[in-house]
Formats: sequence, C-alpha cells, structure tokens
Amino acid sequence: MTEQPLNPALNPEQEEIPAAGEKLQKVLARMGLGSRREIEGWIGAGRVTVNGEIAQLGCRVDSLDQIMVDGRPLKRDLNTEVVRRVLIYNKPEGEVCTRDDPEGRPTVFEQLPRLKQGRWINVGRLDINTTGLLLFTTDGELANRLMHPSWQMDREYAVRVMGEVDEEMIARLQEGVMLEDGPARFTDVVSSGGEGINRWFHVCLLEGRNREVRRLWESQGMRVNRLKRVRFGPVFLGPELPVGRWREMKQNELDILSEEVGLKPIRLPETSVAEKEKQKRQARKPSMHQARVVRQSKPKGGDRGRR
Repeated sequence: MTEQPLNPALNPEQEEIPAAGEKLQKVLARMGLGSRREIEGWIGAGRVTVNGEIAQLGCRVDSLDQIMVDGRPLKRDLNTEVVRRVLIYNKPEGEVCTRDDPEGRPTVFEQLPRLKQGRWINVGRLDINTTGLLLFTTDGELANRLMHPSWQMDREYAVRVMGEVDEEMIARLQEGVMLEDGPARFTDVVSSGGEGINRWFHVCLLEGRNREVRRLWESQGMRVNRLKRVRFGPVFLGPELPVGRWREMKQNELDILSEEVGLKPIRLPETSVAEKEKQKRQARKPSMHQARVVRQSKPKGGDRGRR
C-alpha cells in the first residue's frame, strides 16, 4: 500500500514517476462492492484495512495487498474483478431504495436476481412515492460516473402537477430557483396535456438531488401528485417492462451506456443455458408490487357470496 503524496516536490530535471497501484476506492468499486462515493465513506469511517492497517483516502493498492472490509478479507480474483452488468427496473410506488429498511417497508433490491459475486449497486435513488426507471449495475466505476455531475447525464421525468401553470412559471423553473440546498433548474419543460387543474409535463434535470423535481414545483406553489422517471441518459423505460419487473441490458445497450461515460466496453460474462433459464424464471416471477395489487383486489371474507 502506498500513500498518494499531497504536494510532491519534483526536481525539474527528473521525470515524474507514476504512483504504484490503483486507488483503493476504485479497486473496490470495480469489484462491485459499491460506488466510489459509498466506498470513500467506508474508508473515512475506518471500515477498510490494507495489510492490517486502517486505510486512508488516497492510498493505492496492488494485487499483493490484503484488503479487509469490516474485518472480512476480500477474495480478489484478478481475472473476474471487472464484471459489468446492468439491470433496468421499473420501480413501483411504495418501495424504498435501500438494502435494509428499519421500518420493514419493501425495498427495490428484493426483486433483483441474486449474484454469485459482488452485489447490485443502484444508480441514484427514487423516493418512495416516485415510480419508473431505476438502473442497477455490478460495476462501481460505471455507477460512479453515471451519478457524477461532470458527466452531465440528464434525467427525464413525467410529472403531474396540480395548479395553474403559466409561461412565466416555466421560464423561472428553467432559469433557476433557489432551494434550501442551493440553486436548481429544469433544463427542459414540455407540456404533455391533462384535464382540469391536473396537468402533465415532461421535465429534464442534469443532477439527482433529493426530491428535486418535487421541490422545484413546490417552490412555485404547485403540488406534484404523480412522478415517474422515464429516461436516464441514453436509457429509456419502454412499455415492454411492466411495473415491478426488471430486465438485463443487452451487449449493444451496455456498450452505448459505457461509452457515454468514457468507459471501454466490456463483454458480458458467458452464461450457461441453465443460468439463462433461471434468469428467465426470475424475470417472470410475479413481483411484490403485483402480489400487493392482487391482494388488494380480492374481496374481503365478509363480501364473498354476496350479490
């Protein structure tokens, strides 16, 4: 393990020698343990050690270093560290974007296929009442780039607001308004129809701050009563994916997404016939959202047989 120098004093006559190894958070992210931002939090909290010593932000590691997270050694297979898979999930209302919810609410991870190695990393979040497109990947570096503002990945939402919306209001939302956590704006606002005081719009953002779409409309005295994400960068939520279901990206889709954030395409891992059949069964399995809908539609015991 080597520490990255803060202010190296270089002799002008000497060539700069590249630091050995790779940054620890980048290595762990590539293994699919989490996004780089998430792993940086682990390192800052002292949860990661390298060769028995608590790791510091900026340290570099190579293939000979022993890495432990929460006291558990990581098995590093250099041939399989980089596995890039992406799932497209149509999130229903009522699910939370966390692995374990202390309130016992259903989570977005409960319906995803299990992995033999690594774990699914959610690319951003949607609040409990927001539906639509949510991406998951096994590649922490891809997740980090997709979420980082520097890559300008726009998010498109279909939103239904209650109230009178005029051109001056739309202009303010596009020029920018000050929220409690800083300025925010829509890059595009397009009217999509509606009836009465409920109007539909398609709006675009270049970031994903907490409840940002809702708070922007609320800053203008509007109330959002429906919100659905329909696009993330080049990825669209198509009508072929029912609510509560997921599908895995094909190779050409994955290559396009990777190139959008400056990553070289990686071939999907080979999948056996048995594994493909298992994935198909998992994808066809009724989601918890569908199960809840069925339960709610069933007549109560006291109503059976009544006419």
